[in-house]
Amino acid sequence: MKIGGFQKVSLIDYPGAISAVVFSQGCNFKCGYCHNPELVDPERFSPCIDEKKIMEFLATRRGKLDAVSITGGEPTIQKDLIPFVKKIKKMGFAVKLDTNGSQPRVIKELLKAKLLDFIAMDIKAPWEKYADITGVSADTQSIQESIKLILQAKINHEFRTTVVESRLNTNDIMKISKIISGAQSYVLQKFITTEVLDKKYLKEKTLSDEELEQLKKRIEKEIAYVIVR
Repeated sequence: MKIGGFQKVSLIDYPGAISAVVFSQGCNFKCGYCHNPELVDPERFSPCIDEKKIMEFLATRRGKLDAVSITGGEPTIQKDLIPFVKKIKKMGFAVKLDTNGSQPRVIKELLKAKLLDFIAMDIKAPWEKYADITGVSADTQSIQESIKLILQAKINHEFRTTVVESRLNTNDIMKISKIISGAQSYVLQKFITTEVLDKKYLKEKTLSDEELEQLKKRIEKEIAYVIVR
């Protein structure tokens, strides 16, 4: 695994659990508003963290940590992801995966082997805007396949959309909610201008709290549990 960052404890990355967080290095999407540019842009990469050191640390946290969250970057493009998850599961930790859904084959294999306890997938946009938002020729068929796999999986899951006002309007969000109708939960993530991949997004903003709450109420007709985060 190419690991670009490691957080020893988090109270927010795995809902209802205390987790460590592993940040994989590298991503196949280039979303300009990405808040982890040091994991996406090769020119900003730091030397990778030794996987062995992470495993040694986790071995000391049995009974103190509940879970390990694996995020990125995009973890599913890592060739060693599945063996890495197997090692964590063998240590007795629950595993949460954050993904952009671009690699349904990997998601399918992880689910089939019962290696995941929670999966969170980012839905970037309605289909017609995917390439524009991600900065690449995203394969929306693969995204759709991943959504289907997650909706059918018997594990906790959430779908998430980062709301950048100039990129997504309320109609776009409603389109997304219909794509994932029946999901366990949907998170509307406020865009926060801190560190971004493309500096032009430093001037961007999210919808207002009032607008997000109104949107939340509309989405609840499609999805029972909607969160503004």
